Amino acid sequence: MPSDHSTAGERTDADAEAVPPGPPVPPGPPPARLVLLFAVACGSAVANVYFAQPLLVTLGERFSLGSGLLGSIVTITQLGYAAGLILLVPLGDLMRRRRLITVQLALLAVALTAAGLAPVTAALLSALAAVGALAVVTQTMVAAAASLTAPAFRGRVVGAVTSGVITGILLARTVAGVVADLAGWRCVYLLSAVVTATLAVLLRRALPAGEPRAAGLPYRRLLRSTVALFARHPLLRIRGALALLVFAAFSTLWSSVVQPLSGPPWSLSHTAIGAFGLAGAAGAVAAGIAGRWNDRGLAQRTTGAGLVLLAVSWLPLAFTGHSLWALAIGALLLDFAVQAVHVTNQSLIYAVRPDAGSRIIGGYMVFYSAGSALGAVGSSLAYAAAGWTGVSVLGTAFSCAALLLWAVTVGPQRRWSHGTR
Repeated sequence: MPSDHSTAGERTDADAEAVPPGPPVPPGPPPARLVLLFAVACGSAVANVYFAQPLLVTLGERFSLGSGLLGSIVTITQLGYAAGLILLVPLGDLMRRRRLITVQLALLAVALTAAGLAPVTAALLSALAAVGALAVVTQTMVAAAASLTAPAFRGRVVGAVTSGVITGILLARTVAGVVADLAGWRCVYLLSAVVTATLAVLLRRALPAGEPRAAGLPYRRLLRSTVALFARHPLLRIRGALALLVFAAFSTLWSSVVQPLSGPPWSLSHTAIGAFGLAGAAGAVAAGIAGRWNDRGLAQRTTGAGLVLLAVSWLPLAFTGHSLWALAIGALLLDFAVQAVHVTNQSLIYAVRPDAGSRIIGGYMVFYSAGSALGAVGSSLAYAAAGWTGVSVLGTAFSCAALLLWAVTVGPQRRWSHGTR
């Protein structure tokens, strides 16, 4: 089968001057136990961003927030995540990642404790903003896993680690629901603080002390170079825009579905609402499949198929008010599609400049976070204005926009690929 794997274009002289050459290319994948630890730690860290979703109604009642403002809880976390992507993730190209990862995890444990003990709205939102900012350690770990892997194995390793991320996102809703029903919403964050601190210790022992290299750039220039990379390479901009639209659709569903499920005719508990996250377990499977397809040069086809599936998923999702089976099927299709595109995006963009992997992944994830925040705010407003029908229309619009963007840019991406081989 012919390859359609895309790269970003030729490396320019300006690129070479911006960052010194990196270390020798690894001969193969990292040890399986380290990949597994990365996957678990990434899943645990990113789960903190999603714990609030099945708890939104409870948090709204506890802190006196109306239905139109519930999305602000998700949005403030995503804005913190975006700030962390801009300010913290690029440090992975400047500092040794073992130190950076363990310090961020320790601080994340402190922020989670503050969220669990928050007495008023301002304290809760401040703590959740800090949780979002520090949860970007996930992206530092993805970049670390990629840097420890030879290019021929990178897709499957990134896919394996991303499977952990997806599992964390899915289990976040289920765990948050169960723990909240058993011990209250505060215990969700306090328990996560303990888990996060434990993972910091384990990663401190497992990560190689000498990895990665220091980039040799002052911090301010390092931040500016992230913008320069996206300005220079069209593939980064296109894949970033796809991430924005895809995760806007993802957040449109998961930031608003708690509202119809909490009220009549369903009136589900936290545990039952969180359990619907398991319907998207196929997303973890999609990550591994997409990584292997990317290694075989099928990135564009994987993207196109995923985006078609994303648009189709809103057909059953539109009937959520009438059938829980429709929600389960639609969530499965949506999560599968989103993660297939996400893994393909990360594999492609890392190949643009492996020596700037942290900055590239961090910049890409800014689009992800912006899309997630957009979906959270948009779905809250759509639900307040037009109920679940408004949410379904919004999610369909984001999905179709992503498919259209890919369709009009796939040709240029293939020409860039041919021009660099």
